[in-house]
Amino acid sequence: MKTFANLLISIVIASWVLGVAILSVQNAEPVSLKLLTFQSIQIPVGIVLAFCAGIGIVGVALLQPLWGLAGSEQRNSRLEDETEFFADEEF
Repeated sequence: MKTFANLLISIVIASWVLGVAILSVQNAEPVSLKLLTFQSIQIPVGIVLAFCAGIGIVGVALLQPLWGLAGSEQRNSRLEDETEFFADEEF
C-alpha cells in the first residue's frame, strides 16, 4: 500500500511540474511583481511559478512536523479519555 501512495504522490508532483513547464513555455513574456511599494525586476512567468512552487513545497515540508506535533498532543489526550471511559471496574 505504501508503494501505491508513493506512486500516486509522484504522479501528482510530475503533473504539476509538467503543468508549470507548459505554462512557462506558453507565457515567456516577462512580468514584475509588486508588493506595496516594492517592485521586482522583470522575469518570465515560468520562473516566477517555479520559485513559488518551490517555496510552497519547502514551506509545507518544514511545517509538516509542527502539524504532527500539534496533532499528537490532541491524540494523546483523547486516548487517555477513552482508556478512562472503557476501564473495567472490578469490585
